Amino acid sequence: MKTIEVTRRSRRLSELLAKAQRESLILRSPTGAEFILAEINDFDREIELQRHNPDLMRFLDRRGRQLATHSAAEIRKRLRLSPS
Repeated sequence: MKTIEVTRRSRRLSELLAKAQRESLILRSPTGAEFILAEINDFDREIELQRHNPDLMRFLDRRGRQLATHSAAEIRKRLRLSPS
């Protein structure tokens, strides 16, 4: 994903950005191609960036394939720790 800075001189684009702050927009080109213009918040941006993190994606894939899970109580018992 590429970030493009918009200058104040881009009046029409600035108007569209202001509208996109209130509600997401679908922009349709003369050829019929459609694009979404929507405000993103920090969490959305972080998610998008993390989707491109191959180490994290491999880790999540491995975790998703794990079948067995253990409760904290089971682990305490196995390690002979006192219950809390």
